[in-house]
Amino acid sequence: MNLQTISIIITSFVVTVILAFIIIPILKKIKIGQIEREDGPKSHLKKQGTPTMGGIIFILSIAICTIGTYIYSKVHGNVEIIKNLIPISLLITGFGVIGFIDDFKKLVLKNTKGLKPSAKMLGLLIISILYVIYLLKVANRGTAIIIPFLKTEFVLPLIIYIPLAILVILSTTNAVNLTDGIDGLSSSVCAIIIACLTVISILKNVPEVTIIGCIAVGAILGFLMFNIHPAKVMMGDTGSLFIGGLISGMALYLKMPLILILIAFIPILETTSVIIQVLYYKKTGNRIFKMAPIHHHFELSGWNENKVVRVFSIITLLMCIIGILIV
Repeated sequence: MNLQTISIIITSFVVTVILAFIIIPILKKIKIGQIEREDGPKSHLKKQGTPTMGGIIFILSIAICTIGTYIYSKVHGNVEIIKNLIPISLLITGFGVIGFIDDFKKLVLKNTKGLKPSAKMLGLLIISILYVIYLLKVANRGTAIIIPFLKTEFVLPLIIYIPLAILVILSTTNAVNLTDGIDGLSSSVCAIIIACLTVISILKNVPEVTIIGCIAVGAILGFLMFNIHPAKVMMGDTGSLFIGGLISGMALYLKMPLILILIAFIPILETTSVIIQVLYYKKTGNRIFKMAPIHHHFELSGWNENKVVRVFSIITLLMCIIGILIV
């Protein structure tokens, strides 16, 4: 990591903090507040009304810094290095747009159901397909994936690669969405995962991913300043779907979707806990966990929110260190 990447992270962090001071009061003023589940942990009821849709903050910051980086590079004659930066950013922002529509319907239009699950999944599917087409036809990344432990590329037939890539994107966006249930949890865990993918991109010399990764890490850390417990703002589906799209998009661009099994262990665990809970309940009428996703189980077992975030973040950090060592 050189001075340029550090400068990008710091700039993105500062821009995000400035935007947060501007946008959070606006969200309060127009009363876009968190709606808590009545059957959830009782400690969460006091969060009712906390400004949400805060993902707008870091999405705007990433957009501003991406455009700024592009202009800077163009002036200094380095456009070739970042020619894919804008298209990647635009496509990934599409996931945030789907989340924004869902949040807008729930919080502004007061439609408690938000975007219909079928419409939400269709929107995510369309963006996923567009991203995969971009990877294959524009970025020319090919259908090879890298097997981390073996450190070799394995070329997949199109008929296998396309559904696999789409599955990676859809599962990652939904996994990150499920992880966003405690102050600072999703932003902490995902900042570490994105930092890991950014380090891998540096090792693999993929500059466009390095730049977007540095911008995103700075932006999410800036957002975390306002999202740690007690949170002054929540990211909402706007932020969680965007981050999920970003993580999967970076991994696919690096040809390393399989690394997510390791470094995204916590989001995968959160998703698995929900699946297990639902299937077991349908079969027996009983629950394995006190509540799913699993971060709520630990809360109801006596852990405070900060402890859950600390433990889950440490686990993610360890997984990411292993991930970097095996690529």
